[in-house]
Amino acid sequence: MDFTLGAGLRNLDGPILITGHTGFKGTWLSLLLEKMEIDCVGVSLPPTADSLFSKLDRRSQAPGVLGDIRDISFVREVFKLYKPSAVIHLAAQPLVIESYKNPIETFETNVMGTVNVLDTGLRNQSTKGIVAVTTDKVYRNDNSGKKFMETDPLFGKDPYSASKVGSEAAIAAWQQISNSLSNVSISSVRAGNVIGGGDSAENRLLPDLMRGFINRQDVEIRNPNSTRPWQHVLDPLLGYLHVLEAGIVSSNHLSYNFGPQEGSLSVKQVANIAKSRWGDGAEYHFAFSPAADLKEAVTLDLDVNLAVNNLNWLPTWNQVEAIELTVDWWKKVANIELSAKEACYSDIDFALKNLRHSREVR
Repeated sequence: MDFTLGAGLRNLDGPILITGHTGFKGTWLSLLLEKMEIDCVGVSLPPTADSLFSKLDRRSQAPGVLGDIRDISFVREVFKLYKPSAVIHLAAQPLVIESYKNPIETFETNVMGTVNVLDTGLRNQSTKGIVAVTTDKVYRNDNSGKKFMETDPLFGKDPYSASKVGSEAAIAAWQQISNSLSNVSISSVRAGNVIGGGDSAENRLLPDLMRGFINRQDVEIRNPNSTRPWQHVLDPLLGYLHVLEAGIVSSNHLSYNFGPQEGSLSVKQVANIAKSRWGDGAEYHFAFSPAADLKEAVTLDLDVNLAVNNLNWLPTWNQVEAIELTVDWWKKVANIELSAKEACYSDIDFALKNLRHSREVR
């Protein structure tokens, strides 16, 4: 298959190592890379029984090993075994509420796990580029509603966002080390709220809604007025590949935002769009929390112009389309119209065709 994006990645000497390959984004990324005929391997904790990785029976199809990136000896063995030419570092403790329950583990995984991957990759002679995924929640947020740019100050007040700011500090430090010791490109990427078929995480809006719709149960929703930059999972993943490919060519150390180009939607808007798309004549009720949950920011929005202008990246779907696509994935799989694998590949095929067409138009 001939895609403009990925041509350089297919010619690497070794595979792309995906940390967190059994997670939601990691599973989608491995499917995407396989479709683009780019060699990849994974390292991750074991998948949960209800994960997309498990639904697709990826254990027998996705090459990789299971283990904990907090163990530096294990990480070094993985790099020695696979000799990756590039790394996309997704492995993390990604949930705000979970970070309050287990703050130490959150910091150990998100900060020291990142340090272990960065340092091992930098000192591995085969590695040419590393893209480390943090979050849009690393910015100092005063709830003014401004769109955050990559140059805005970072600050985290809850354990999750603070641990990700710690990840950003580690990335900056290892970028400096790389400048003096090697030519390994190290970049950080900050994505908005990622949605898509197969996400089964607790306390995430779309998965909670899908469970409610499938089981015909009312859904409790936190913070209905909070806004977030919602995007389909494939859009930031394609962005990460843009960053990786550009970094390997230029050896630059940069940070990029990935999200929708339009303004963020509120939680209530997303819930109502999803309910309308699901349809089926049943009446689903939302129990909206009457007061904002102070654990999380009320407003959040991203400026993605740097990725658009520097990388020639554009999102495939706007926020409404991404929500509807996610709902369609779940409904088709629940109604046995498509298998989970068929539904994933359908979305991937559309994204890649759109990518090729948009580049031809430009």
